[in-house]
Amino acid sequence: MMKNIRLIHLLPLLAVLLLANSGNLRAQAAAALPENDQCIICHQEEEMMPENINLADIHLQAGLSCAGCHGGDPTTNDEEAAMDPAKGFIGMPDKQDIPQFCGKCHSDITVMRQYQPRIATDQVAQYYTSVHGQRLQAGDEKVADCTSCHTAHSIFSAKDPRSSVYALNVPGTCNHCHGDADYMADYPIRHNQYEEYAASVHGQALLENHDTGAPACNDCHGNHGATPPGIASVSHVCGTCHVNNMQYYATTVMAREFEAEGIHGCEECHGYHSVEKTFDEMVGVGEKSVCMDCHEEGEEAYVQADSIYIHLSDLKAAYDSAATQQEVVRRIGMDDVEIGFLLQESHQSLIQARTLVHKFEAAAVGEKTSEGLGKAQEALKLAYAQIEDANVRRMGFGVATLFITLLCVALFLKIRDMEKQ
Repeated sequence: MMKNIRLIHLLPLLAVLLLANSGNLRAQAAAALPENDQCIICHQEEEMMPENINLADIHLQAGLSCAGCHGGDPTTNDEEAAMDPAKGFIGMPDKQDIPQFCGKCHSDITVMRQYQPRIATDQVAQYYTSVHGQRLQAGDEKVADCTSCHTAHSIFSAKDPRSSVYALNVPGTCNHCHGDADYMADYPIRHNQYEEYAASVHGQALLENHDTGAPACNDCHGNHGATPPGIASVSHVCGTCHVNNMQYYATTVMAREFEAEGIHGCEECHGYHSVEKTFDEMVGVGEKSVCMDCHEEGEEAYVQADSIYIHLSDLKAAYDSAATQQEVVRRIGMDDVEIGFLLQESHQSLIQARTLVHKFEAAAVGEKTSEGLGKAQEALKLAYAQIEDANVRRMGFGVATLFITLLCVALFLKIRDMEKQ
């Protein structure tokens, strides 16, 4: 109760500190503005500052003000002179000109090297290889340009959580257009990608667990060169993270047949935006098996799938049994260190066996699960030995306690007899 009261007393102090800090941030942002920039002075006086402008914008902070992009003369307060085309005034660029507009600096290595020695300067070239860029060149002004993703006057580093292209914000940024059914009505693509992604194992890792290492839209589709992955590239896109899975899959007959049939490898079994967390029942011949979507009883693939599932199930059962007994050993205070090491090795074999599923060979999976089974059985044997040792100790303690109790009783009786004499 007293602790809660002390916390309540601290709240006003915290509020003051937060307000002071926000004031400092505003002051720092304002300090970055050129003192005599007539563009800013005039637009502020006329209350015509751009919508959603942020004074902490990375360009403003680097000293690049309005004229840096829009041209003109920011030193004069004469409107006509300030916006004189002879002085380079461009004003608001046309939609089709925006990539080149940004590229004036971002495609010039001599300019960009001042800010980051190893920075890429091919973003505009990449953009024109994308579906967005190609359609913009064809006259489609609904597609995304630089400002659609990065905004125009509130741009931050991609590492800044305030940025529209910060890892956690990327799905929402893409969804601004791709999730709008009315806006996307003219295009033959779905508009529920965000909902599917958010429910997927990738989306949960990124959006719920804030794991910025989890893939977002741009990790699979690209950034400036955004495009739907083609048949040949899907397994390679997934393989940038799932390296072993890709390497195993690439050597299989199924990979070659899928490519010949125009079937996307990984997504045929796992999906794409709605990728589920994998589970052992995805293989085998049960109701949840994805193998049975294409194969049926009597085929060799049916036998292989069933055998693979049995191998995985046997190892998982052995591992779980040993892990349960390890918990018993730990609970009774016995030594479980060696058991833990063996279980780690067994679990590693299980992980590797699940990866080997992508070879579609029961023998390869079985070889790896056999290693894990051996470790799990050894761990189980050690656990039983520790439990048995604990039982022996408990029994010995009981016998010793009984003996000492009898001895004490005998001494008591002897002393009483001696006192009577």
